[in-house]
Amino acid sequence: METQLKQHDDEGQKVLGKVKWFDPVKGFGFVIADEGGPDILLHANVLRNFGQSSVADGAHVEVVVQRTERGIQATEVLSIEPPEMPTGAPLADFEGIDPDVMRAAPLEPARVKWFDKAKGFGFANVFGKPEDVFIHIEVLRRSGLADLQPGEALGIRKIDGKRGLMATEVCAWEAALTQS
Repeated sequence: METQLKQHDDEGQKVLGKVKWFDPVKGFGFVIADEGGPDILLHANVLRNFGQSSVADGAHVEVVVQRTERGIQATEVLSIEPPEMPTGAPLADFEGIDPDVMRAAPLEPARVKWFDKAKGFGFANVFGKPEDVFIHIEVLRRSGLADLQPGEALGIRKIDGKRGLMATEVCAWEAALTQS
């Protein structure tokens, strides 16, 4: 089935879909349109223009695309929603903590100190505060991200948990601005 492209502007068309896979090291990945059709190339630069360095596999996206000699390519990311995840606490560390308390934590500006995808965790610092905030990869995935880069600006919700300050939600700073 050929993808039905909705006109966005003179430059391209809007498409809703899901991230098939994205590899920040390779600098690209692919989106599958909800309406079917060929895979849509998603380049890291297009994702960076949206304010993110990665996106989780299975995340729901709205992108503007163009047909090129090499196929359909995303030229702009309009929105990203995290992939559907099972209900319940994302980590054993959050068991026994009221989910309403985690959702009620304020979204605060932070910068990534470091993140190691292979180890499955990293740390960020909230602006103006010296303490490190632990970020687990499962929290990252549930937030729609796959990896973080040092110095990347984020919005995070944090609680005082079993490992000290722990992120319960992470989003690109540009997305945090629209959520506030």
